[in-house]
Amino acid sequence: MSVERNQHEEEWIKLLNQLEPEEREKMTDKQQRIVAAALDIFSEKGYAAASTNEIAKKAGVAEGTIFRHYKTKKELLFSILSPMMTKLLAPFLLRELKQIVDTPYDSYAQFVAAILKNRHDFFIKHKQAIRLLIQEIPFHEELKEEFINTVSEQLFERARLVVERYKAVGELIDMPSPIILRFTLTNVIGFLLVRHLFLPNAEWEQDEVELERTVQLIMHGIASFKS
Repeated sequence: MSVERNQHEEEWIKLLNQLEPEEREKMTDKQQRIVAAALDIFSEKGYAAASTNEIAKKAGVAEGTIFRHYKTKKELLFSILSPMMTKLLAPFLLRELKQIVDTPYDSYAQFVAAILKNRHDFFIKHKQAIRLLIQEIPFHEELKEEFINTVSEQLFERARLVVERYKAVGELIDMPSPIILRFTLTNVIGFLLVRHLFLPNAEWEQDEVELERTVQLIMHGIASFKS
Protein backbone atom coordinates (compact mmCIF):
# COMPACT_ATOMS: atom_id res chain seq x y z
CA MET A 1 0.00 0.00 0.00
CA SER A 2 1.42 3.43 -0.89
CA VAL A 3 2.40 6.05 1.69
CA GLU A 4 -0.28 8.38 0.28
CA ARG A 5 -2.97 5.72 0.66
CA ASN A 6 -1.83 5.01 4.24
CA GLN A 7 -2.12 8.71 5.03
CA HIS A 8 -5.62 8.86 3.53
CA GLU A 9 -6.74 5.85 5.54
CA GLU A 10 -5.33 7.34 8.75
CA GLU A 11 -7.23 10.56 8.06
CA TRP A 12 -10.40 8.55 7.42
CA ILE A 13 -10.07 6.71 10.74
CA LYS A 14 -9.57 10.02 12.51
CA LEU A 15 -12.70 11.33 10.79
CA LEU A 16 -14.75 8.36 11.98
CA ASN A 17 -13.52 8.84 15.53
CA GLN A 18 -14.48 12.52 15.47
CA LEU A 19 -18.18 11.69 15.41
CA GLU A 20 -20.16 12.31 18.57
CA PRO A 21 -19.76 9.45 21.10
CA GLU A 22 -23.50 8.75 21.06
CA GLU A 23 -23.37 8.37 17.28
CA ARG A 24 -20.34 6.11 17.18
CA GLU A 25 -18.19 4.49 19.84
CA LYS A 26 -14.46 5.02 19.58
CA MET A 27 -12.94 2.40 17.34
CA THR A 28 -10.65 -0.29 18.71
CA ASP A 29 -7.28 -0.96 17.10
CA LYS A 30 -8.68 -4.03 15.32
CA GLN A 31 -11.67 -2.07 14.04
CA GLN A 32 -9.34 0.59 12.69
CA ARG A 33 -7.37 -2.04 10.79
CA ILE A 34 -10.56 -3.66 9.49
CA VAL A 35 -11.98 -0.35 8.29
CA ALA A 36 -8.69 0.67 6.66
CA ALA A 37 -8.46 -2.68 4.85
CA ALA A 38 -12.13 -2.60 3.82
CA LEU A 39 -11.81 0.95 2.51
CA ASP A 40 -8.80 -0.05 0.42
CA ILE A 41 -10.36 -3.22 -1.02
CA PHE A 42 -13.89 -1.86 -1.51
CA SER A 43 -12.62 1.20 -3.37
CA GLU A 44 -10.27 -0.89 -5.52
CA LYS A 45 -12.55 -3.85 -6.37
CA GLY A 46 -16.05 -2.62 -5.53
CA TYR A 47 -18.34 -4.00 -2.85
CA ALA A 48 -19.62 -6.98 -4.83
CA ALA A 49 -16.18 -8.31 -5.77
CA ALA A 50 -14.61 -7.84 -2.34
CA SER A 51 -14.58 -10.66 0.19
CA THR A 52 -14.44 -10.51 3.98
CA ASN A 53 -11.69 -13.13 3.89
CA GLU A 54 -9.55 -10.81 1.79
CA ILE A 55 -10.31 -7.89 4.09
CA ALA A 56 -9.40 -9.95 7.15
CA LYS A 57 -6.05 -10.97 5.66
CA LYS A 58 -5.21 -7.39 4.78
CA ALA A 59 -6.21 -6.21 8.26
CA GLY A 60 -4.22 -8.96 9.94
CA VAL A 61 -7.21 -10.39 11.82
CA ALA A 62 -9.28 -13.55 11.69
CA GLU A 63 -12.34 -13.40 9.44
CA GLY A 64 -14.50 -14.12 12.49
CA THR A 65 -13.21 -10.94 14.10
CA ILE A 66 -14.88 -8.90 11.36
CA PHE A 67 -18.24 -10.50 12.11
CA ARG A 68 -17.87 -9.84 15.84
CA HIS A 69 -17.83 -6.14 15.02
CA TYR A 70 -20.01 -6.12 11.89
CA LYS A 71 -22.81 -8.59 11.35
CA THR A 72 -22.53 -8.56 7.58
CA LYS A 73 -20.29 -7.26 4.80
CA LYS A 74 -22.92 -4.65 4.04
CA GLU A 75 -22.84 -3.41 7.63
CA LEU A 76 -19.07 -3.01 7.29
CA LEU A 77 -19.57 -1.03 4.09
CA PHE A 78 -22.15 1.20 5.74
CA SER A 79 -19.86 1.78 8.73
CA ILE A 80 -17.54 3.48 6.25
CA LEU A 81 -20.07 5.21 4.02
CA SER A 82 -22.64 6.46 6.53
CA PRO A 83 -20.20 8.83 8.26
CA MET A 84 -18.99 9.90 4.83
CA MET A 85 -22.58 10.67 3.83
CA THR A 86 -22.97 12.90 6.85
CA LYS A 87 -19.60 14.60 6.59
CA LEU A 88 -19.79 15.26 2.86
CA LEU A 89 -23.46 16.06 2.27
CA ALA A 90 -24.50 17.73 5.51
CA PRO A 91 -21.57 20.00 6.32
CA PHE A 92 -23.85 22.66 7.77
CA LEU A 93 -24.66 20.41 10.71
CA LEU A 94 -21.11 19.37 11.51
CA ARG A 95 -19.04 20.91 14.23
CA GLU A 96 -16.01 21.84 12.14
CA LEU A 97 -18.20 23.67 9.60
CA LYS A 98 -20.58 25.35 12.01
CA GLN A 99 -18.47 28.49 11.90
CA ILE A 100 -18.90 28.75 8.12
CA VAL A 101 -22.68 28.86 8.38
CA ASP A 102 -22.81 31.15 11.38
CA THR A 103 -20.29 33.63 10.03
CA PRO A 104 -22.00 36.72 8.59
CA TYR A 105 -20.08 36.89 5.33
CA ASP A 106 -20.18 40.16 3.43
CA SER A 107 -21.37 38.38 0.29
CA TYR A 108 -22.80 35.13 -1.02
CA ALA A 109 -19.59 34.74 -3.02
CA GLN A 110 -17.57 34.66 0.20
CA PHE A 111 -19.94 32.10 1.66
CA VAL A 112 -19.64 29.85 -1.43
CA ALA A 113 -15.85 30.26 -1.41
CA ALA A 114 -15.68 29.12 2.22
CA ILE A 115 -17.81 26.03 1.53
CA LEU A 116 -15.86 25.20 -1.63
CA LYS A 117 -12.48 25.50 0.09
CA ASN A 118 -13.63 23.39 3.03
CA ARG A 119 -15.01 20.60 0.83
CA HIS A 120 -11.96 20.81 -1.46
CA ASP A 121 -9.68 20.11 1.49
CA PHE A 122 -11.99 17.28 2.55
CA PHE A 123 -11.81 15.69 -0.92
CA ILE A 124 -8.01 15.78 -0.83
CA LYS A 125 -7.93 13.94 2.51
CA HIS A 126 -10.66 11.40 1.75
CA LYS A 127 -10.57 10.87 -2.00
CA GLN A 128 -10.55 7.09 -1.68
CA ALA A 129 -13.64 6.94 0.53
CA ILE A 130 -15.50 9.43 -1.67
CA ARG A 131 -14.78 7.27 -4.71
CA LEU A 132 -16.25 4.31 -2.85
CA LEU A 133 -19.35 6.32 -1.94
CA ILE A 134 -19.97 7.29 -5.56
CA GLN A 135 -19.43 3.70 -6.72
CA GLU A 136 -21.89 2.16 -4.29
CA ILE A 137 -24.80 4.61 -3.94
CA PRO A 138 -26.55 3.39 -7.12
CA PHE A 139 -26.60 -0.21 -5.86
CA HIS A 140 -27.84 0.19 -2.27
CA GLU A 141 -31.32 1.51 -1.54
CA GLU A 142 -30.36 2.27 2.06
CA LEU A 143 -27.61 4.61 0.89
CA LYS A 144 -29.96 6.27 -1.59
CA GLU A 145 -32.49 6.87 1.19
CA GLU A 146 -29.81 8.26 3.48
CA PHE A 147 -28.62 10.52 0.67
CA ILE A 148 -32.14 11.86 0.13
CA ASN A 149 -32.77 12.34 3.84
CA THR A 150 -29.46 14.08 4.35
CA VAL A 151 -29.95 16.47 1.46
CA SER A 152 -33.65 17.21 1.92
CA GLU A 153 -33.90 17.29 5.69
CA GLN A 154 -30.51 18.63 6.73
CA LEU A 155 -28.30 20.17 4.08
CA PHE A 156 -30.87 21.57 1.70
CA GLU A 157 -33.14 23.28 4.24
CA ARG A 158 -30.28 24.80 6.20
CA ALA A 159 -28.60 26.06 3.04
CA ARG A 160 -31.91 27.44 1.72
CA LEU A 161 -32.06 29.79 4.69
CA VAL A 162 -28.61 31.09 3.81
CA VAL A 163 -29.76 31.78 0.25
CA GLU A 164 -32.84 33.58 1.58
CA ARG A 165 -30.62 35.83 3.68
CA TYR A 166 -28.65 37.03 0.66
CA LYS A 167 -31.76 37.36 -1.48
CA ALA A 168 -33.29 39.61 1.17
CA VAL A 169 -30.45 42.13 0.81
CA GLY A 170 -30.73 42.08 -2.99
CA GLU A 171 -27.46 40.30 -3.74
CA LEU A 172 -29.01 37.33 -5.54
CA ILE A 173 -31.47 37.30 -8.42
CA ASP A 174 -35.21 37.04 -7.86
CA MET A 175 -35.54 33.34 -8.48
CA PRO A 176 -36.83 30.55 -6.21
CA SER A 177 -34.26 29.76 -3.55
CA PRO A 178 -34.25 26.00 -4.26
CA ILE A 179 -33.19 26.69 -7.86
CA ILE A 180 -30.36 28.98 -6.76
CA LEU A 181 -29.25 26.44 -4.21
CA ARG A 182 -29.34 23.49 -6.63
CA PHE A 183 -27.30 25.50 -9.14
CA THR A 184 -24.71 26.38 -6.50
CA LEU A 185 -24.38 22.85 -5.14
CA THR A 186 -24.25 21.30 -8.61
CA ASN A 187 -21.31 23.49 -9.54
CA VAL A 188 -19.48 23.02 -6.25
CA ILE A 189 -19.84 19.24 -6.27
CA GLY A 190 -19.24 19.01 -10.01
CA PHE A 191 -15.97 20.91 -9.74
CA LEU A 192 -14.77 18.69 -6.89
CA LEU A 193 -15.63 15.46 -8.71
CA VAL A 194 -13.93 16.50 -11.94
CA ARG A 195 -10.90 17.98 -10.18
CA HIS A 196 -10.21 15.07 -7.86
CA LEU A 197 -11.80 11.95 -9.37
CA PHE A 198 -12.64 12.21 -13.07
CA LEU A 199 -9.82 14.36 -14.49
CA PRO A 200 -7.21 14.70 -11.74
CA ASN A 201 -4.33 14.71 -14.24
CA ALA A 202 -5.73 17.37 -16.54
CA GLU A 203 -3.97 20.71 -16.89
CA TRP A 204 -5.20 22.58 -13.84
CA GLU A 205 -4.16 25.95 -12.48
CA GLN A 206 -3.09 26.23 -8.85
CA ASP A 207 -5.88 25.22 -6.51
CA GLU A 208 -6.41 28.77 -5.25
CA VAL A 209 -6.93 30.00 -8.81
CA GLU A 210 -9.30 27.16 -9.71
CA LEU A 211 -11.39 27.73 -6.58
CA GLU A 212 -11.61 31.45 -7.20
CA ARG A 213 -12.64 30.97 -10.83
CA THR A 214 -15.30 28.45 -9.83
CA VAL A 215 -16.84 30.96 -7.44
CA GLN A 216 -16.71 33.64 -10.14
CA LEU A 217 -18.50 31.38 -12.60
CA ILE A 218 -21.18 30.50 -10.06
CA MET A 219 -21.79 34.18 -9.37
CA HIS A 220 -21.49 35.57 -12.91
CA GLY A 221 -21.86 32.70 -15.40
CA ILE A 222 -19.91 32.34 -18.64
CA ALA A 223 -21.84 34.68 -20.98
CA SER A 224 -20.20 37.82 -22.32
CA PHE A 225 -22.29 40.96 -21.93
CA LYS A 226 -20.42 42.97 -24.56
CA SER A 227 -22.77 44.68 -26.97
